[in-house]
Amino acid sequence: MTNELNYTVAFEELQQIVRDMEDGEITVDELAIKVKRASELIKVCKNKLTSTEEDVNLILKELEN
Repeated sequence: MTNELNYTVAFEELQQIVRDMEDGEITVDELAIKVKRASELIKVCKNKLTSTEEDVNLILKELEN
């Protein structure tokens, strides 16, 4: 999978991992791999949210001038 995931794709994949865990669809052997992937996806989402917040704040600041 590409390193340039967008927020929506990363969030949907993260939701699927959580559903699979809740439904018991992940074996013990897969668990470490899925948890690591979930961690990567959370970072993608967090970075995108932070970037978006910065962009919005910059736009709002520009509108004040």
